[in-house]
Amino acid sequence: MNVYRVHVSLQEISPPIWRLLELSSRTTLKQFHRILQIAMGWEDSHLHEFIVDGQRYGTPDPHYDEVGEVVAETGVRLERVLPVPGASILYLYDFGDFWQHDIRLEAAQPEEPGVTYPRLMGGARSCPPEDCGGARGYAGLLEILLDPKHDDFEHMRAWAGRRFNAEVFSPAAVNQRLLKMKFSRRLA
Repeated sequence: MNVYRVHVSLQEISPPIWRLLELSSRTTLKQFHRILQIAMGWEDSHLHEFIVDGQRYGTPDPHYDEVGEVVAETGVRLERVLPVPGASILYLYDFGDFWQHDIRLEAAQPEEPGVTYPRLMGGARSCPPEDCGGARGYAGLLEILLDPKHDDFEHMRAWAGRRFNAEVFSPAAVNQRLLKMKFSRRLA
């Protein structure tokens, strides 16, 4: 197994919201989805898919998707879709808000003894609240939250949560949540 160092960034957001993860090259896309939800701070309450060279990976819906249109993500490993450093894929979350995440393999390296994977190596800024309207809605939300005199300030502050702060991000909290995942593993 190689350890992949993967950079994840949310499109259309400035200043950028990004994460740097290390995880097994044998991680499936289904597992990677769970890792991304934790790392980004999403609540996993919407549909998602990965797009690799035009091919969609996710959970096929027999009532909506044509046969073969969406490949089941369950058995597809990162080493297949990110074969070499520099390779990239797209992760879409919430087809209404349409959050697009650029994912790029920065490096593939040997495992470090005594390290538990997956782990977050770095990141910046809090994830937008669920259902805020995508990149444009999020920009509008931030504009309102920066102006306590705005007519909608109290309403939007309550909606976003009193603890929401776009600039605060806790790598330690993410790593604590990643440690609790069933497929996390520590090497001797």
